[in-house]
Amino acid sequence: MQMKFSAPCLLGLEGLVADELRQMDAQNVLAQNGRVDFEGDESILVRANICSRYAERILIRMGEFQAQTFEELFQGVKKIPWETFLGEKDAFPVKGYSLDSKLFSVSDCQAIIKKAVVERLKTKYNLNWFEETGTVYQIQFSIMKNKVTVFIDTTGTGLHKRGYRPVANAAPLKETLAAAMAELARLRHYHTLYDPMCGSGTILIEGAMKALNIAPGIHRSFACEKFPMINSSVWQQERMRAGDLVIRDADFKAFGSDIDFNTLQISQENARRAGVAMKIDFSKRDIKDFKRQSEKGTVICNPPYGERMLDIKTAQDIYRTMGKVFPQERGWAYYILSPDEEFESLFGRRADKRRKLYNGMIKCQLYMYFK
Repeated sequence: MQMKFSAPCLLGLEGLVADELRQMDAQNVLAQNGRVDFEGDESILVRANICSRYAERILIRMGEFQAQTFEELFQGVKKIPWETFLGEKDAFPVKGYSLDSKLFSVSDCQAIIKKAVVERLKTKYNLNWFEETGTVYQIQFSIMKNKVTVFIDTTGTGLHKRGYRPVANAAPLKETLAAAMAELARLRHYHTLYDPMCGSGTILIEGAMKALNIAPGIHRSFACEKFPMINSSVWQQERMRAGDLVIRDADFKAFGSDIDFNTLQISQENARRAGVAMKIDFSKRDIKDFKRQSEKGTVICNPPYGERMLDIKTAQDIYRTMGKVFPQERGWAYYILSPDEEFESLFGRRADKRRKLYNGMIKCQLYMYFK
């Protein structure tokens, strides 16, 4: 069955999500602000969930319409063929958000949408009451400038939850953002990766998974695995496909260090869970003692900064130290995420390229040095 989907993502990652979906053979891929729309069948739905490194979740796009009154919202939702997915015993909770719209009360919108779905299903199943004890279909809605879009979530727990990081350090980097940084650094299976402030190891693990082409969702479960419309054979085929694409003879190597011994133990355990422990060496070391273990290398890091962990002066001292221990040499590239607009002057040289990214709600720049 051909369906319309949306993949919400962190701001700044829309292009990466669009590119990876095209590589998965998704059709009519269109990058929007904070999401990417695409089309495909059940296989594409399963593949996107298992293989997307940069999207936050995969949603089935059920309908889109304009609404400035509750009546328009009710009628718009009621027109959608919910019975295509929802059986008479299935559960369908509703959540969402509204921005810059006349319908600004989220709780009221939730109630109206729920009521409209119930009224639609009443006429289709000749029932007056729904027990909602079956499969859960999470309905989501967004109302942006009076434009309503209604979805069914297929992912469940967000795609950034790969399953290898039950414990993180005080200020964890989202897995999807770490994977995006590895892609923007053009990390390949024959490269050597360094993170000298590795925290819970997210950048190193995501870099290794990308270099080895390990699908981030291959070992986790998804909400739509319980959808009867998707045959279990599709899940088997897509997991086998993802497994066949793993690069098993890669020369990739990674080195991670941190000043906190307990954090390093967490990093090692996370790497083991992710199946990449054999590719990463961890050591206890201060940034000022950064040590190169190869002729060439790619450094990707998310140093602690004022808004996140340290006071601003300490963070800026770290930037100065980084400028000294990261020499400008052929074969070496540095990708550093920071919200500090003075970073380049503190680091000691202008970046070859900058990319605006968001770490949670904090606007950052990925400073790229590769020349």
